[in-house]
Amino acid sequence: MAVKLKLTRLGSKKHPFYRIVAARDETRRDGRPLEFLGYYDPMKNPADVKLDVEKIKAWLDRGAEPTNTVHSLLKKHMAKGTDVA
Repeated sequence: MAVKLKLTRLGSKKHPFYRIVAARDETRRDGRPLEFLGYYDPMKNPADVKLDVEKIKAWLDRGAEPTNTVHSLLKKHMAKGTDVA
């Protein structure tokens, strides 16, 4: 069972809001996640990102693979040390 860190879409039409979750790679985009890790709101200026760094590091240590989008969010916001829940 491979685990991915990916985005699940919430929000209404043309107003997306995403949760960052750990989920099995076979589950669909909005399927049941294993754990909630944070959120990303691209509609705000600047984009609002909240991350639970300890949970994310724990999943990465267990071998979870982030998707390209989640990888770029982690790279940008975990390095800064700001906007972290």
